[in-house]
Amino acid sequence: MKVLFLGDVVGKSGCDFVAKHLRSLKKMIGVDACVVNGENSAEGNGITPESARMLFDAGADVITTGNHVLKRREIYPVLEQKNGIIRPANYHSSAPGCGMFVLDKLRWQLCVINLQGIAAMEPHANPFEKVDQLLKHVHTPNILVDFHAEMTSEKKAMGYYLDGRVSAVVGTHTHVPTADERVLRGGTAYITDVGMCGGKNSVLGVKKEIIIRKFVTGMPERFEYDHQDMELNAVLITIDQSSGRAQSIERVCIGE
Repeated sequence: MKVLFLGDVVGKSGCDFVAKHLRSLKKMIGVDACVVNGENSAEGNGITPESARMLFDAGADVITTGNHVLKRREIYPVLEQKNGIIRPANYHSSAPGCGMFVLDKLRWQLCVINLQGIAAMEPHANPFEKVDQLLKHVHTPNILVDFHAEMTSEKKAMGYYLDGRVSAVVGTHTHVPTADERVLRGGTAYITDVGMCGGKNSVLGVKKEIIIRKFVTGMPERFEYDHQDMELNAVLITIDQSSGRAQSIERVCIGE
């Protein structure tokens, strides 16, 4: 089984770039399932029904999110439908939606779990304890975890914690691709951060001039996404669907 995971998609231009390349990419490398982090897919961050629809139409099977998912209230009813868009599972039970989705292709299943870190981020339930609870109810060995977290140490710890228990732990949120992709000893594919689908010459997807001015002056700035020189960052994970063990993980990058 080949699973393609795309890092944080940034804004409408990110959605457009994914739509331009994803289907041909999937066909070229023979992808069986595609998971996309869409928590920044709307202009001004967050996710809307429109941006989610763009990602599904582009070829996503499951959309994961993160700390911006609840900023756009219009997505709440869509999350409640539980049709392939998930939010971090360790949010309070009052939050709309859920944090786990099983993609069922009859011949095989892929369980996708979304978690959010708690180090240097908003306080939520402990993601380590939450994933233990969720795994008790999973009936397929093929499990991918999107760990949306700030600290590299917390992400690394989660990778080792779940090694041999899930097929892959992929980090999102920081928008910068890391070079530490590998299959851990227990058979779990791991990368600290997949990166983003956004402007290559930006600062995390935002126009660099705005962020530089903010650091120089210390004054608040209205963020605007950079729509130039787009790139798509992803990882391709090959999984033995009978055992759930990862066989390989490799980075994929497409630029303009």
